[in-house]
Amino acid sequence: MFERKIYNEIVSWHNSLNIKKRALIIKGLRQIGKTTIVKRFCESHYENVIYIDFMHNPSIKSLFDKDLNVDELIVSLSAYNLKYKFIPYKTIIIFDELQECANARAAIKPFMEDGRFDIICTGSLLGLRGYNKKVSLGVSTGFEKIIIMHSMDFEEYLWAIGLDKSVIEHIRNAFLNKTKVLPAINEQLMKYFKEYLCVGGLPDVVNVFINTHDLNQVKEIQQSILESYKDDFGKHLNSKETQEINETELEKIMEVYNSIPRQLAKENKKFQYKLIANNGNSRKYNNAITWLEEFGLIKKCYNLSNLELPLDAYKDSDVFKIYVADTGLFVAMLEDGTCDNIINGDLKIYKGAIFENIIADAFNKSHKELYYYHKQSGLEIDFVTKYNNELTVIKVKATNENAKSLKEVLNNKNKYNVKNNFKLANTNVGITNGINTIPLYMAFLIK
Repeated sequence: MFERKIYNEIVSWHNSLNIKKRALIIKGLRQIGKTTIVKRFCESHYENVIYIDFMHNPSIKSLFDKDLNVDELIVSLSAYNLKYKFIPYKTIIIFDELQECANARAAIKPFMEDGRFDIICTGSLLGLRGYNKKVSLGVSTGFEKIIIMHSMDFEEYLWAIGLDKSVIEHIRNAFLNKTKVLPAINEQLMKYFKEYLCVGGLPDVVNVFINTHDLNQVKEIQQSILESYKDDFGKHLNSKETQEINETELEKIMEVYNSIPRQLAKENKKFQYKLIANNGNSRKYNNAITWLEEFGLIKKCYNLSNLELPLDAYKDSDVFKIYVADTGLFVAMLEDGTCDNIINGDLKIYKGAIFENIIADAFNKSHKELYYYHKQSGLEIDFVTKYNNELTVIKVKATNENAKSLKEVLNNKNKYNVKNNFKLANTNVGITNGINTIPLYMAFLIK
């Protein structure tokens, strides 16, 4: 079982229960390890665990269709499964795949007001499916703590493959103190990073790679997961009353999904609706893009009108890039042989796309909103963020080539109020002409 950072967030929620009684809801893309980490926590912190899986036990959903009285629910659930034992103040209830039963979410409020049992839920698409008043009994506002879970970041990947944590501490100190990483360590970390580009952070995929080191098997399971996501697209577009899939919306989602490699292959990676279809337009496809982002498969990166804080005040909601939320999955969308090209440093058309995507992936997993800065003159900063509470510009390079746009911004201090900068590249830590260069694998440290 892999070590995951979210475990500490679950512990923090558990410690807060004596202050405010709330259920914990963990949202995120399927196959990222939500159920595994929840079960691990519950089994180590509670005497009694009741696990309810709404995905694979659909008949249990009907128990939540009537008035949500806690005592009546306990009786109904106990009758449904004789293994369920509701021991007051010693029991936690796991609602797995909560999106499959809207009324179970509505039951959170009476359970929290009752106070005898704790609840942890997992789910995806909780914001888009089944929670309006027409089809459910409502959402328990004020009785939930929601946290977002992602696939494994690079540090978690290093834990998984067994890298000694003293090595990670060495690179962390090098980043903070702006000192070079030992050359042998830097070379090995870049090797692991290239593997991570191909493998990504889905636990099942990481496990396959650790046990086989076969990237062909890795791609096979990644493509299987992507196919299962496509099945989910249709499943979550059905009507509660008729169970019929909205084919028009499904077609739009699939068109956006299929356009992702083309969107990122361009020199200017701004999202272009014309690459979806000849008659593509924002009004037609905006809902599909939002749907894929809520599903957890993509993340928007917005263009800024100015390099100023607060960043959100200057974002252009109509101009954005999209990145895939797990770079291993993005690489699996590309043609055969891409992983070999990554490992051998022989990438061509998708070089910029893959390395920008992994940095976007790292920032997203650090709970950063994504922004970039592009002007018609051609000046483009790949990412703009806050670091040490100051405006920070970031350029991403697959090798260690020149960063012309970054130099232009730094040389115009009267025009751009930029305090920090990083160039991420296949290199070591260093400073040249005011540009802070760090290895690509250090992106997870920019917090």
